[in-house]
Parts: sequence; C-alpha cells; structure tokens
Amino acid sequence: MNDQPLFASKRQILFFVLSGFFIANALVAEIIGGKIFSVEGVLGLPSANIPTPWGDKWSFNQAAGALNWPLVFIIGDMINEYFGRKGVRWLSFLTAGLIVYSFFIIYAATTLPPAQFWLDVNKGTTNFNIDYAYKVIFRQGLGIIIGSITAFLLAQFLDVTVFQYLRKHTGHKYIWIRATGSTVVSQLIDSFVVVFVAFYLFGNWSAGQALSVALNNYLYKFIISLLTIPILYLVHYLIDRWLGTENARHIADDAATELPVSL
Repeated sequence: MNDQPLFASKRQILFFVLSGFFIANALVAEIIGGKIFSVEGVLGLPSANIPTPWGDKWSFNQAAGALNWPLVFIIGDMINEYFGRKGVRWLSFLTAGLIVYSFFIIYAATTLPPAQFWLDVNKGTTNFNIDYAYKVIFRQGLGIIIGSITAFLLAQFLDVTVFQYLRKHTGHKYIWIRATGSTVVSQLIDSFVVVFVAFYLFGNWSAGQALSVALNNYLYKFIISLLTIPILYLVHYLIDRWLGTENARHIADDAATELPVSL
C-alpha cells in the first residue's frame, strides 16, 4: 500500500467529506422530520384512504425527514466500506450527540423574546404571529428526540452488522447486495421505532396512524434504496479513482477484517 503523504491526505479528505455529508443529512432530517406530508398531494392525487385491518384508513402520508434520510444510510455504508465498523460507530455516537445538542440550541432559541418590529412586519393582514409559529415548528418535544436518537443508533448498529456480514461473503463484488441489504434491514427498524416512540408513545397519535406512517416511511426508503444502486456504484468508482484502485481495495480489506485504518 502506498503510504505517501498524498495518499494519506486523500484518505483524510475522504473521511471528512463523507462524515460531513453524513452529519449534515442526519441533522436536516431531524429538523424537518416533524412535518407529515401527503404523497398523493405531491402527485396531485386524492388521498388513497385504503381500508386496513387495524381500522384506520391508509393514505400515503409520511415524515418529511424521509426525503433525505436514506442518504444517511448510503453514506454510512460508504464509511463502513472504507473505514470499517469502528468508524461508523464513532460517527454514529458523534452524530447522535450533535442532534441532541442541536435540539437544545433550537429550543433555547424559541424562548428568546421576539423583537416587536419582527412581529409587526410579519403579521400581514391576518395578524399572523410569527413567533408562535416559530415555537410550534421548532419545539418538536422530548418524545421526538428520544425516538429519533433511539431509532438512529439501533438502525446504524444493525446496518453496520449486516453490512459487514454481507461484505465477508461478497468480497469486492456485489456492492449492491451488502449496501442495499443492510439498508433495507436497518431502515425497517428506523422507520417503526422513531414513529412509534415519538408520535405514539410520547405523542397523541393512534397506533393505526403510527403504523400507517411507519409503513409509508419504510416503503419509501425501500424503493429509494433500490433506485440509488447506480449511485452506489458511481460513488465507489469515484472514491476508487480518488484513492487509487489498489489503495482503495487495501483499506476496504482492512476495514472488513477490523484492522485499524489510521487517518
């Protein structure tokens, strides 16, 4: 393996870029996750209202955080591939801590007294209270924090375990099997845990509503995991070109066998 300074620098840049995208997407998904949107509405269709065994009508409503949450798992798989289980675990704990930190800062921001001119210029003709809206939108509550962190850590550790198991059986081939397989399994846990803890256990949703949204979230993530297979191969190709094919394969082998890959 080439240990020249140039390669070491490229390896550091790769880790920092992947980690930055991982953390940024996780934080954005948490911040926007409180909104539930209608997929039918996006497509200009009426609500499906499909009868279900649990009594509620099933429409395709899901959390807005699902928009970019699959990217967290895709990037996590890239880190897993090149930096191993320890790298993903370390980054997962760091991200969870930053999510908690962000929520505390956001909550503190909502308690600040609003400037009167800010209220006046935004009230319009309907006497809209922008400070009230600001608080409602950003105060997502303890339940969502607990649900998000619990689901995130469980899903990440499951993703790492399944990914490495498949990695040992596929070697350098069949990237899509280990990446998609680990994502499909881990996102099943993520989709259900976060919704039931945040909105059913600590919230005011019925079990049927939570089940419907959780199923929609997972269905979306499952479809996205299949559609992003070409992106996985493109990212692998770009990383291999960046590091050099031989060097990239070497650090991937070290990551798979739990050998330390220093930055």
